[in-house]
Amino acid sequence: MPLIKSAKKKMRKDAVRKKANKVYETAYKKLMEQVTKAKKSKNSADLLKKAYQAIAKAAKRGIIHKNKANRLKSQVARKLKK
Repeated sequence: MPLIKSAKKKMRKDAVRKKANKVYETAYKKLMEQVTKAKKSKNSADLLKKAYQAIAKAAKRGIIHKNKANRLKSQVARKLKK
């Protein structure tokens, strides 16, 4: 545990940020799971759009790297194309 006041505050802020980041991380991961389970159906276009949005939002907020986001989008498109 930190002894310095500013270090204690940083720990509190980090905990709050971690919770906020976890929301976006789980969002895109859940959609990736849905994509792998989904087969070509009527809602595949909607699922593709939601997955793209979740991945882009995570990249925009710095939770995942921009190149990883592009790679994930490519994987989603390939999975739904089959």
